[in-house]
Amino acid sequence: MLDPRNPVALTQALVRCPSVTPNEGGALQLLADVLGQAGFETHLLTFSEPGTPDVQNLYARIGTDAPYLLFAGHTDVVPPGDESRWTHPPFGGDIVDGVLYGRGATDMKSGVAASVSATLRWLEENGGKPPRGSVGFLITGDEEGPAVNGTVKLLEWAQARGERFDCCVLGEPTNPEALGDMIKIGRRGSLTGRLTVEGVQGHVAYQDLAENPIRGMVRLLEALMAKPLDGGTEQFGPSNLEVTTVDVGNPASNVIPASAKAVFNIRFNDLWTAETLADELRRRLAEAAGNSVRFYVVFEPSNAPAFLTPPGPFVSLVSEAVESVTGRKPVLSTTGGTSDARFIKSYCPVIEFGLVGKTMHKVDENAATADIEALTGIYGAIIRRAVG
Repeated sequence: MLDPRNPVALTQALVRCPSVTPNEGGALQLLADVLGQAGFETHLLTFSEPGTPDVQNLYARIGTDAPYLLFAGHTDVVPPGDESRWTHPPFGGDIVDGVLYGRGATDMKSGVAASVSATLRWLEENGGKPPRGSVGFLITGDEEGPAVNGTVKLLEWAQARGERFDCCVLGEPTNPEALGDMIKIGRRGSLTGRLTVEGVQGHVAYQDLAENPIRGMVRLLEALMAKPLDGGTEQFGPSNLEVTTVDVGNPASNVIPASAKAVFNIRFNDLWTAETLADELRRRLAEAAGNSVRFYVVFEPSNAPAFLTPPGPFVSLVSEAVESVTGRKPVLSTTGGTSDARFIKSYCPVIEFGLVGKTMHKVDENAATADIEALTGIYGAIIRRAVG
């Protein structure tokens, strides 16, 4: 029988749930059962949106008073790919030589399991009830997918029923080399642009009758990248633009194409919003194009702003908890891609701390069982400092 106070066993049970986005795979139901048996008020909620798959999510809380510490995370995982390339079955949860293998072992079923086990241990120490305050869980099945029917709507639902959070820990893998290396206190924003340069198709031998859009595309891309967007800030590195694809769709070597297309993505710091950044890039393009390059640019809607949880009491509390267990003083970082913390930051201060992320999304994704247990100890230390 599963003992949910054992984070390794709980991680193993969650890994064995094939919860590839948007399928719940039994993972959220398992957590709802575990938390419900421990006295939590639990809600399994399915959200919908036209054009996207329905997604199930979990909200659970024990206690009614402040302070309210929220643990957030996701149980959905990316597909395993070619399963024949795995040394251990991706949904087997095998443990070999102190290492647990499986999709989600790092990202991030281990983080969810560690937070649940830490909370159950804390409740057991206090006779099954919080000595003060509240602890809750906000777990989505849509983090690896469109992120439409998950955390965003779950937060809106919670707010509508009067839930107010004081602080949140998101258990994404954050450590580059060893547990205790790094806490994420913010994330860069993300903005994607699609650039089209128009030309006139024609034979390469009669170039005067055609207009090659590739020449204009080179000029415009150079204008986007030639000058740094900024020099960075105290907590963020410089914003960075990368061209991710350039295409003319032209199979012939003797034909000047009619148009050229490019896609670029910017990971930007808190000097910008998506709107101000798009304005700056339009300005650069227009200046470089002059009257000789015909182009248009479209920026995709962005739900990934740059954000920061400034160093202060909550960040210090988490840092002290990490150091008390690992002996390492974690670096405060804003590196990496986007996460659901970008949604949570509008409701309360949020930090991210989880396992070492070296194997996430890879074949033979895995986590050291000792690290899962240590992470549980860190979350327990956070609970005691934040709630009681």
